[in-house]
Amino acid sequence: MTEDLDARLSRLQASDDVYALIDLGCDLADVGRQTDAEWCFRRAADMGDTVGSFNLGNALAAQRRFAEAVDAYEVALAGGEADAWRNLGKVLEDLGDLAGAMRAYRGAVDAGDLEGGLQLAFLLREQGERHAAMDVAMEIAAMGDQEAAAVVACWRWCATLDPSLEPDLRIGADYFPAARADLAHLLRETGRPEEARFVLERGAKLGEAVAWLPLGNFYADEMGDDEAAEEAYRGGIAAGETYCHHNLAVLLAERGDFDGAVEQFRLGAAAGDQLAADALRELEHG
Repeated sequence: MTEDLDARLSRLQASDDVYALIDLGCDLADVGRQTDAEWCFRRAADMGDTVGSFNLGNALAAQRRFAEAVDAYEVALAGGEADAWRNLGKVLEDLGDLAGAMRAYRGAVDAGDLEGGLQLAFLLREQGERHAAMDVAMEIAAMGDQEAAAVVACWRWCATLDPSLEPDLRIGADYFPAARADLAHLLRETGRPEEARFVLERGAKLGEAVAWLPLGNFYADEMGDDEAAEEAYRGGIAAGETYCHHNLAVLLAERGDFDGAVEQFRLGAAAGDQLAADALRELEHG
């Protein structure tokens, strides 16, 4: 595969075949050869191809050259490549230009990119604009986006704990992993622990990181099975659920493994979990 790519790259050094350049650039990007992909896309972009400019932005963003990626996306947008709006929003977020990112995501919505609209909703919520975020998510859901409908159900559940949201969470579970976790919470709250366990275990089997923390809590709280809880928390950590560090640390501390608890609190704090940071401070000074 690598030799074939190199041979194609050699043949296209002086080529004006935009389509061949973009096709090769995509293949190179797929195997992580972003600098070679950048060369292909830049050559296509220099010939005035807007798809080349869009892909050039992607290759630059993959190399964390965000300011250059912004320029490439703006060229693509000026040429009518509306798909660039969402990616422009992402790199503006990475640059800390949240207002610019919101404008870009709104541009994505106006261009019919519903996923870009969801990114706008998530960004608004992260900034504490919960009502505005809900309004955007509902707008996208009204356009027929199932993931947005699942997000709306989750946010409503978190705000109200209204059991009547069960049908919406059940539908949403296949589109947004947090909906499955919230469905399990609802089932526990309404006296159906075994079904809640089944829902969480299914989420874990599907590779949904958000299922591991409540699954570990279920094993610990409902079943008193600390070994299963520890396994679930460690599974969550492996899947990238950083909040599992805190709960694993608490479990280890209860067993008297304070060194292990401190390590897990440290890892959680380093990942940005304030609860873990507070617990670590208390443990170290206690």
